[in-house]
Amino acid sequence: MYHILVVDDESRIRSIIKKYAEFEGHEVTEAGDGMEAVRLCRSETFDLIIMDIMMPELDGFSACREIRKMTQTPIIMLSARGEEYDRINGFELGIDDYVVKPFSPKELMLRVDAVMKRVNRSVTMTVQPPNQVIELDNGGLKADVTARIVYVNGERVDMSPKEYDLFFYMLANRNIALSREKLISEVWGYDFYGDARTLDTHIKLLRKSLGPYAGYIVTLRGVGYRFEGA
Repeated sequence: MYHILVVDDESRIRSIIKKYAEFEGHEVTEAGDGMEAVRLCRSETFDLIIMDIMMPELDGFSACREIRKMTQTPIIMLSARGEEYDRINGFELGIDDYVVKPFSPKELMLRVDAVMKRVNRSVTMTVQPPNQVIELDNGGLKADVTARIVYVNGERVDMSPKEYDLFFYMLANRNIALSREKLISEVWGYDFYGDARTLDTHIKLLRKSLGPYAGYIVTLRGVGYRFEGA
């Protein structure tokens, strides 16, 4: 089904992931550190990468940064720590999911399926009508929906792919209360196996990207969020 690159300095972890991945019908290539992972990505094509953060030679974040210069292959990060800094750093680099050790191999395989379904769905989505532009605050916040470009006070803002997805969904549903469950199911897909912390982390990143217009995203305590804007 998919060709997966598993990157971890612990051979036991790689073996467990490989066992479950091959049981699901996937092909697995192993790498023992970030340097090896980068070399493999230069010579081979993978459908998905599962990569640990703490590794010798080159850590997962640095390896991800190098890999992103070559390819947008989906990446699931593994970490022995669940600290918010790691999650934010990973998502800013453009990873697709984050799993804290120790983890369930079966759940990891479900996450693999969920990530790949999201990727395949985004590829086959119908293109929006041309020149669909939304402006708020007299053009201070401008979103070209078709081109997936956002401008804040005339300056183009770079966001991660998932930030764009979240922003444009909330923008299309502005002034509507959106529950966490609704946002996760619509933006990540009904088969998203993450948790509310992933959504909250992306909301924090999105607010940072919007700068002076971060206040458009209102937190609804106990419910979710609402994007306010005429």
